[in-house]
Amino acid sequence: MPNTNAFDTAALRLFHEVAGSGSFTAAAELLGYTQSAVSRRIAALERAAGGPLFERLPRGVRLTSAGHLLHRHAAEVLDRLDQAGEELIALHRGSGGTLRVGSFATANADLLPTTLKRFAERRPAIDLRLIEGLSPHLIERLHAGALDMAVISDYLTTPPGELRLIPLLADRLLVALPRDHALAGEDEVDLRDLAQESWIEAAPRGQPTLLLAACSAAGFTPRGGLRVAEWSGKFGFVAAGLGVTLVPELAARAVPPSIVLRRLRGRMPARTVYAVLPEPALPAATELAGMLGEWEACTTATRT
Repeated sequence: MPNTNAFDTAALRLFHEVAGSGSFTAAAELLGYTQSAVSRRIAALERAAGGPLFERLPRGVRLTSAGHLLHRHAAEVLDRLDQAGEELIALHRGSGGTLRVGSFATANADLLPTTLKRFAERRPAIDLRLIEGLSPHLIERLHAGALDMAVISDYLTTPPGELRLIPLLADRLLVALPRDHALAGEDEVDLRDLAQESWIEAAPRGQPTLLLAACSAAGFTPRGGLRVAEWSGKFGFVAAGLGVTLVPELAARAVPPSIVLRRLRGRMPARTVYAVLPEPALPAATELAGMLGEWEACTTATRT
């Protein structure tokens, strides 16, 4: 019975060269072996395969039926290994391979798409994979080795496990109003002027949010209204005149034309957005983190 454990890479590569050249001597010269060493290695491979792989001819050798079968599989295995080697080189150079990026939902409205478009134009050979999730879950995936980098928010202390935190931007709050709201024509809105409004919220009651922090800083507790989990859903309720809400500036691009966004007057709470990288990080992940840090400047330049 064949002993496939003996089909190591070096033996298969030697076998492949003998099959291709039809000569022990030619394969020995190509790979830097002696002819006797080649003969011994092929004989050992034939014992492992359970029978002859080559017919010995007066001048050279040729494959037997068993040899043809093994050669077909050996060629596929060696080709895959060579391909893996090339991809690993490209991965560690930052010019190829797969880059697994995690991100929280709001960053996928503009920050990630516009930056990944620039990155893909610069590194077209890199296969990008995006995983969306809450920031704590993305940190867990980084620790587990399931991500190469992540974009998170409000993680204000360096996570354990040799992860590197790179601040990207401060995500300010805007207020979303129906277009027919009395304050919709203002450039800036004082949050205190909205104290009597119904507020569309996302989090369960009692959970700390930026909305509660902002209203507390303005001196009032927001009147509870409808609770909607997703930002896109909140926009629909605001447009229908059922309340107002606060929107992270990162989500501004996703806001429909049926509502308006206005800046808030005074100092308002903001969340910090970070890129998080393992140590050591892939060169492509480090490059993408740098491009994410350029997003605000690129966005400003595009708008002006």
